[in-house]
Amino acid sequence: MTKLVIRIDFEPSGSSLGPSMIQLLETLQKEGSIRKAAKALSISYRKAWLLIQQMQKTFTGPVVLAEAGGYEGGSTQLTELGLTLLKHYRSVDSCCLEGTRKDLEALAALVRHDAPPRRRERG
Repeated sequence: MTKLVIRIDFEPSGSSLGPSMIQLLETLQKEGSIRKAAKALSISYRKAWLLIQQMQKTFTGPVVLAEAGGYEGGSTQLTELGLTLLKHYRSVDSCCLEGTRKDLEALAALVRHDAPPRRRERG
């Protein structure tokens, strides 16, 4: 299966919004805590926290609200801004996929069946 991955780069700041951040926001919304979301995504709590901090510094307000917890842990919820980011990113993603489906299929048909996988970039 061929897939299209969207990363939006914001100039001139050099900030971006990409699939890792969106997946984290969606999982946070579902799980209700950073720790649970990190575990569900098989990433460290630190990586999840750093992605959240990056988004908090990029956008015009808080993306999530986190409450520290005691024995049972805290809770995290998306703000209106976080929900808006999800909505717009998913809209862009959907439009790009719909608009490029035939070209993606044509490109996929040109790939060798024994082609080595691309080494994943970090970030």
